[in-house]
Amino acid sequence: MSSDFTIEQPFHFLGNDFQDELREKSVVQKFGPKTELMQEGQRVKYVPIVLSGLVKVYTMSSDRELVYYFVRPGRSCIMTFSTMFKDGISKVFASTDESSEVMLIPVQHMKKWIITYPEINQFFYREYDLRYAEMIDMTNKVVFHRLDRRVMDYLQNKIEITGKNPVKVSHKEIANSLGTAREVVSRILKKFEHEGNVRQDVTGIEVVKSL
Repeated sequence: MSSDFTIEQPFHFLGNDFQDELREKSVVQKFGPKTELMQEGQRVKYVPIVLSGLVKVYTMSSDRELVYYFVRPGRSCIMTFSTMFKDGISKVFASTDESSEVMLIPVQHMKKWIITYPEINQFFYREYDLRYAEMIDMTNKVVFHRLDRRVMDYLQNKIEITGKNPVKVSHKEIANSLGTAREVVSRILKKFEHEGNVRQDVTGIEVVKSL
């Protein structure tokens, strides 16, 4: 798992006045794994900053998921932040991928702070740049990579994010994230196992060697 963050760390470059307001106005909550934090069409009341754990941001169609990105500690969901400048309605789903602690900043205060403390925009500019690069990478993989390569990339990305190998993830979760069927993922993982690329047991899926 990535290192935990304190409330102050994501905005460490701002002064004590802001840090005092942040502690006063924000709410920190702990959530168990697989907890839904946001639904598409829901009104956004808070801008989240992940302090520990991992949050998955995704869309759904015909009971299938497509993962846009994972929010790691010290980062935020830029698609939630952007709703402040539109209709305030979420265009995505978000749920915890593991036990997580999240700082929730009320939208009405964030709107004031981006004017009172314009330096705060530096944080969200970096988030925009990061998410844009991730979305481009995801699009390239969907268009140009075979599904077996995408399954391996998914596993390696999970290892990088969580710091764990093996990773505890089901075939169904992988299939949902990649927009395919569980049976297809199971066949690919069986092929990987036969070729010595992965090992599977009750502890999860271990990547032995990449493609």
